[in-house]
Amino acid sequence: MLMHTHESRLKALREELARQGLDGFVIPISDEHMSEYVGAYAQRLAWLTGFGGSAGTAVVLKDPRDGKGAAIFVDGRYTLQVREQVDGRLYDYVGVPQTPVAQWLGEHAPEGARIGYDAWLHGPRWVAAAGRALAKRGATLVAVAHNPVDAIWTDRPAPSPAPAIVHPEAYAGESSEAKRAALAEWLTSRGLDAVVVSALDSIAWLLNLRGADVERTPVALSFVLARADGTAELFIAEEKVTPELRQHLGNAVVIRPREAFVPTLEGLSGLKVGVDPERTVAAVSAALSTAGATVIEAMDPTVLPKAIKNPVEQAGHRAAQARDAAAMVRFLHWLSVTAPQGGVTELSAADRLQQFRQLSGDLRDLSFDTISGAGPNAAIPHYRVSEESSLPLEPSSVYLVDSGGQYPDGTTDITRTVWVEGPTEPPAQVCDRFTRVLKGHIALARAVFPQGTVGGQLDTLARHALWQAGLDYAHGTGHGVGSFLSVHEGPQRIGKSAGGQAGTDQELLAGMILSNEPGYYKSGAYGIRIENLVLVEPRAIEGAEGDYLGFETLTHVPIERRLLSRTMLDPGEIAWWNAYHARVLEIVGPQVEGEVLAWLQEQCAPLD
Repeated sequence: MLMHTHESRLKALREELARQGLDGFVIPISDEHMSEYVGAYAQRLAWLTGFGGSAGTAVVLKDPRDGKGAAIFVDGRYTLQVREQVDGRLYDYVGVPQTPVAQWLGEHAPEGARIGYDAWLHGPRWVAAAGRALAKRGATLVAVAHNPVDAIWTDRPAPSPAPAIVHPEAYAGESSEAKRAALAEWLTSRGLDAVVVSALDSIAWLLNLRGADVERTPVALSFVLARADGTAELFIAEEKVTPELRQHLGNAVVIRPREAFVPTLEGLSGLKVGVDPERTVAAVSAALSTAGATVIEAMDPTVLPKAIKNPVEQAGHRAAQARDAAAMVRFLHWLSVTAPQGGVTELSAADRLQQFRQLSGDLRDLSFDTISGAGPNAAIPHYRVSEESSLPLEPSSVYLVDSGGQYPDGTTDITRTVWVEGPTEPPAQVCDRFTRVLKGHIALARAVFPQGTVGGQLDTLARHALWQAGLDYAHGTGHGVGSFLSVHEGPQRIGKSAGGQAGTDQELLAGMILSNEPGYYKSGAYGIRIENLVLVEPRAIEGAEGDYLGFETLTHVPIERRLLSRTMLDPGEIAWWNAYHARVLEIVGPQVEGEVLAWLQEQCAPLD
């Protein structure tokens, strides 16, 4: 039935392309703010193709002369998932960054074709690259006045009407006024009159507001135009504005209807306006240029200050992590007792974990859909469980759970891989792979590095033990994490530098929070990932020639002992394991009791 549904939608889209005089159209997972996670109203790719991942793009040609005439592009995280969710009879599967969308267009678009795109869903650099690739075939890239997917999506949800809420300074650690003053100094120092802030988490951080417009990310749909005099204009739907928000923002922030955003841009003739090409859609730059403003490309000036957590935010993260750890420990104890008896499924396990988080207090939302993977589903790094895909947790098998919570004082993200007790012991290969992943995790956790080190330089530490066995994983090793904001926050990232992957060349600075999550995936069999969050901190070294940094581990939950190959660990790794678990017991022990505490003490016992 679903296959038929997506086939009929593809047919309807091609008919709409013909009506609009287009030979093709590009459909990304995106919204007007270049968000990673988007509201239901912007889930065009999922509606059209059935793909449920958080990153991907489809290209549909009107006339499929050669082959299918449609392709879906995903990175290594979704190689398996896309094949399960998207009909291969309708779409070719294409991997990125190996084959960028622009390159595919340049190779497959008909000569002289008009390929449409929605300028409110793509960045200006993508538009330029796609335009160049198409020009080589005599084809052109055309900004559509009306998105053809929206024309055929008759029951498309409306954007969320949820009110914006104030994020208290007790959690933020700095007033919005102070943040805007620093932004004004940044503008003045660069000779700019204003800057467009369109990334939703940047707006939330700058104005100390939060919302409920995007699932799993507490942001409010809006735009900001910040000026060099410290004032700002917030463009937001009127039903979202409460008296508390007006009072919080004060007279220096003018609240305008969301539909006033473009007319305001069109009134900036003669001014120099900063725009971040990585975080602002092409339509914004186009509106400014058409109006006669000078567009100056610059990274969103809130990005680095947002990434460098102040002492209040750091303390909030530690508190949130401690509560979250207690919820995880209760869940893992429950799992150890219940799963071996049978009857636990991926879905029921994810639901039970959410219940434990809710009991911990102050949970506002999950920070992303829980990745609850049993057996072969654990081999899909960004697997999303559904009623159709949910597998039972079989005795004598591997189970991977990657999850997190949104709390007002912090955002959590943790992965644990466990062995479901059964009649047989874990296979030697699984233990070998698990221990190699653990060795990479420990190597990164123990890293000490000079000021100026970038994420790409540390990535090898996490992969080294796997590489020695001819193994690797296809995702990054670490991403930034927000403070009651996006669970994936830039600009910092730990990952392979090859291919110029975003963030790997960002210097790691004290106060940044990242994940530490190496993994290994045996397609069709099992998956392993061990993830903690870490805080970049100054590291004092006697006799050091220069400033050095290291990581404070923020996540404190036991790591699976039954999958550990003890003889593969060296004395330094064993010392790390013992110290880590002693700290777990110190933080979580006072929060639990009875059988849960007894289980925790057993899991935290030192290795011999």
